[in-house]
Amino acid sequence: MASLLWFQGGACSGNTMSFLNAEEPSVCDLVTDFGIELLWHPSLGMELGDQAKALFRSLASGERDLDIFVFEGSIIQAPNGSGRFDMFADRPMQEWVRELCDQAGIVVAIGDCACWGGIPATPPNPSDSTGLQFLKKGPGGYLGSDFRSKAGLPVINIPGCPAHPDWVTQILVAVASGRAGDLVLDDLHRPATFFTSFTQTGCTRNQFFEYKQSTMTFGEGTRSGCLYYELGCRGPMTHSPCNRILWNRTSSKTRAGMPCIGCTEPEFPHHDLMPGSIFKTKKVAGSVPAELQEGTDHLTYMAHAAAARIAAPDWSKKDLFVV
Repeated sequence: MASLLWFQGGACSGNTMSFLNAEEPSVCDLVTDFGIELLWHPSLGMELGDQAKALFRSLASGERDLDIFVFEGSIIQAPNGSGRFDMFADRPMQEWVRELCDQAGIVVAIGDCACWGGIPATPPNPSDSTGLQFLKKGPGGYLGSDFRSKAGLPVINIPGCPAHPDWVTQILVAVASGRAGDLVLDDLHRPATFFTSFTQTGCTRNQFFEYKQSTMTFGEGTRSGCLYYELGCRGPMTHSPCNRILWNRTSSKTRAGMPCIGCTEPEFPHHDLMPGSIFKTKKVAGSVPAELQEGTDHLTYMAHAAAARIAAPDWSKKDLFVV
């Protein structure tokens, strides 16, 4: 049986809410079918007060074994590096995190805030927030680039705002069953099984994307056109399986007519939330998207786009859902 402790730092609880809605496997399955001993969780833990603090101290000191330490939310270092903006169980949360990470067999960061600081780390970042092993795209974070858990692994990052519940529970099953060493991590420590493909993979608008046909309004977004060219969709350059592993087994942002906002990437929120940058595609020379899909340059894009628009069939310019 693998023991698991879940702490929450500077966060909105969104990843906890996502986790509690997991289906394959569910949170109950983790305990009953996969042998995870849930020592404590902010929403599920039974211990309170002195009992909880005694449990945390026994784990932080190494008196009691800790197989998996899960952290949600940013590490708050303010003011002046003391971490006292985020007090938990009589001491700064960052102190608990340092000691627990040193004792844990595996450390897992859930959500953007824990992975690389997320929205709290957006300048001017008054809380001095950072991720466990990254600050945005820069290696280091709170624990430092060289950190390795007792199993010899860096922090396993499962980003998202929030992370999809199945990404979380499936990775927890893998590490709890002794298969952590089989996980292939990318250069941002994300499991490659989920974060190699792009949000665009499986998007129902790919036919419009190929012919460079854009929708101009959100109302049209569920019926015709691609959301990338005008409405700021980041699906072509965001690593996630959101259109392969659907949310609630039903849909995704792009399938519902909402542009992907790139929440699994360390730069999220992009452009530092600059007004007019979120649902608007930034352009070069007024016509070419400033940010292109991975592996594409602007010259190649312009040539491809021109040919695609010329070749676009009439159906790609019409509403396909007329009754």
